[in-house]
Amino acid sequence: MAERVLIVDDHPLTRDALTVLLEQHKYDVVGQATDGAGAIEAARELQPDLVLLDLTMPGLSGLEALPHLRSAAPDCEVVVLTASGTEENLLAAIRGGAAGYLLKSEAPERIVEFLDGVAKGEAALSGTVAKRLLEQVRQGRGRSSGVPDAIGHVLSARELEVLLLLDDHLGTEDIARRLFISEHTVRSHVKSLLRKLGASSRREALEVLASARR
Repeated sequence: MAERVLIVDDHPLTRDALTVLLEQHKYDVVGQATDGAGAIEAARELQPDLVLLDLTMPGLSGLEALPHLRSAAPDCEVVVLTASGTEENLLAAIRGGAAGYLLKSEAPERIVEFLDGVAKGEAALSGTVAKRLLEQVRQGRGRSSGVPDAIGHVLSARELEVLLLLDDHLGTEDIARRLFISEHTVRSHVKSLLRKLGASSRREALEVLASARR
């Protein structure tokens, strides 16, 4: 069954171009909105699987709309698609519950690849954006709880978030609430990070993290 997508952008050409691109790759574009308020109303009515959200729009901005979108359509994933690659916007979007943060400078085919990953429970972050996020994660925590390069280069940004929250002794439900994602998505991230770290359990994954920190 095709992923149902809501596109939110105040530029008609951008919305139309994204609609054509996604429909060529078997996505079902179920609606468009031109601002944050319209996005929330459309998300509540259409209950899409995925929302592609611009940040800079008249009226209610994408960042302001983000948490309300999560409430209006709890099962949807929100991916920010913007021209702004600032660290402030990036971190605000991730904290607001975005499953991805992509730059409009990405090649169209690359955007589709990222969205395909989101459908599988992966985080979608443009290369330069992911690098900034990892730097922020490393700098924002003490040495004893930081992310060693050996692990930071293996896991996706969202998998890193989940691993660090596991390290803070949070369970699946608490992680889902903290990251504004479903428990199913949390379990998908855990399964993926276990595979990448060669661990068979959450405890083993934390042992790998602790060992890498030494």
